[in-house]
Amino acid sequence: MNNEDVKLLKALLHGTDNLVSRLSNASAFINEALPDVCWVGFYLVNENGDLYLGPFQGKPACINIKKGHGVCGSAAMNDETLVVPDVHQFPGYISCDAAAMSEVVIPIHDDEGKVTAVLDIDSATLGRFSDEDSEEITALKNITEYILTDKA
Repeated sequence: MNNEDVKLLKALLHGTDNLVSRLSNASAFINEALPDVCWVGFYLVNENGDLYLGPFQGKPACINIKKGHGVCGSAAMNDETLVVPDVHQFPGYISCDAAAMSEVVIPIHDDEGKVTAVLDIDSATLGRFSDEDSEEITALKNITEYILTDKA
């Protein structure tokens, strides 16, 4: 994933404001663009701050995640990107797929800066995600700025 991929995804999403369509195409695009991933998808934040499953690519997943629980719930509650090289070392990790070994979760904000969703990406390889400042993570953060609207 690099800046060219970001441009391609932005072009793909441009012209529709339908959230399900945007998230569906984004998860499919990211899944195809990133090597060595086993799950790519979105969790949306409800009125209580809990997460519910949105569009994704991969095996069936957890449907609901409580605010502050697991990697996704923690990333959403604390509004921070979490890069987890070994999910089994993350306190309170929620295992939806036994194949997942590493994970990155990036918060997605609405126009007011409120976290309204997270992008969740899993890999079956330990250490697949380990550097929050990598070009790949930076590109994924740029994508999340564009996911909800054409604001980026």
